[in-house]
Amino acid sequence: MKKVAIQGIPGCYHEMAARSYFTNEEVEVEPCLTFPNLFEKMSKDDSLLGIMAIENTIAGSLLQNHELLRKSDLSIIGEYKLRISHVLAALPGETLENISEINSHPIALMQCEEFLNQLPNIKIVEKDDTAASAREIQEKGLKGHAAICSRLAAEMYGLNILESGIETNKRNFTRFLILADSWQRDDLINRQSINKASLIFTLPHTNGSLSKVLTILSFYDINLTKIQSLPIIGREWEYRFYVDITFSDYTRYKQSLEAIKPLTKDFKIQGEYAEFTETL
Repeated sequence: MKKVAIQGIPGCYHEMAARSYFTNEEVEVEPCLTFPNLFEKMSKDDSLLGIMAIENTIAGSLLQNHELLRKSDLSIIGEYKLRISHVLAALPGETLENISEINSHPIALMQCEEFLNQLPNIKIVEKDDTAASAREIQEKGLKGHAAICSRLAAEMYGLNILESGIETNKRNFTRFLILADSWQRDDLINRQSINKASLIFTLPHTNGSLSKVLTILSFYDINLTKIQSLPIIGREWEYRFYVDITFSDYTRYKQSLEAIKPLTKDFKIQGEYAEFTETL
């Protein structure tokens, strides 16, 4: 059985992603209230795996998670892209006409704005978590209340689904990273399937420093799939770069790293893993 730390309570989208990634495997989830709590738990148990949202096609990157991963000793061993589809759920016997209040996480509420605009007489209340909103309705028997949550959460907490697919943008995906202790990494990765890597580095504050790195990567046929920069606290106008790349030739990939290392500072490979390629 794989034990996987998730941010959120059972029924949340992190659990959905974990069970989808480890499909056909027995998984026990370890709920964590916050992302820092997830990293803290994993630091105390090197057998614990983790799953963490890193970017969303609508909301963009989760910047704090980039920093949490950088400061940890964890490695990325995989990724999973989950389509986020929201449902409106309430206690059995409730109908949409009975609902006077809708609860959910503010981002989920924002993602369902068009649907909610059709319900001007219903009170909208922000909560800390989508799944927790569903659980609260079930535990307290809140009639007249509905939660925007995942289908998994609605089923897990015995709620009736009033409406499905209420998100405004049907191309709403979240990319999750699968994390493991660095010492466990090699036992969990199929070396033959590696075609993606996540890198971190800083660059000197000189003209053309970034373009030189990108030119070298291009020369070695390395595909840049993401680049995220964050300011370095205490070093004005200097930035740390978080880069995802894909490649078809592992040898040329390693050669490209040797070529760019002299141009960078604080270079680190966060993980080498297989790109998620399922058709979205």
